[in-house]
Amino acid sequence: MSIWFRTPTLDDLNRKTQDNMCGHLAMEFTEIGPDHLSARMPVDTRTTQPAGLLHGGASVALAETLGSFAAYLCVDSHKKACVGQEINANHLRAVRGGWVIGTARPLHLGKRSQVWDIRIRDEAGALVCVSRLTVAVVERQPRA
Repeated sequence: MSIWFRTPTLDDLNRKTQDNMCGHLAMEFTEIGPDHLSARMPVDTRTTQPAGLLHGGASVALAETLGSFAAYLCVDSHKKACVGQEINANHLRAVRGGWVIGTARPLHLGKRSQVWDIRIRDEAGALVCVSRLTVAVVERQPRA
């Protein structure tokens, strides 16, 4: 059984990453499962810190992107909006190149809040970062 209110295509999601930070960091959605959303991000000059390691902020950007997009897909976006409240991350392993792949899965899908567990792994499957994102689900305000 799917958790999604609607299920877009990967092309739909990837079009939304253009002309914003997701696009600048070359994030790419790779999988929409019945209970998870996955994306990858290169480990290159856009996403590393001066010592050549994956920047922790880039990992958090990938985690928040995955959790935010997933949260949005779980609500009727004509009536509700999902806004980030808190994110944390534990950086577990250094990565110097290749790709990292993140997967977001819900821990809680409530009427007023959602909590997402995001696991980021390297290409060999080793756990790189564990993150948790909490979002508030609020009524969408009409535009003035």
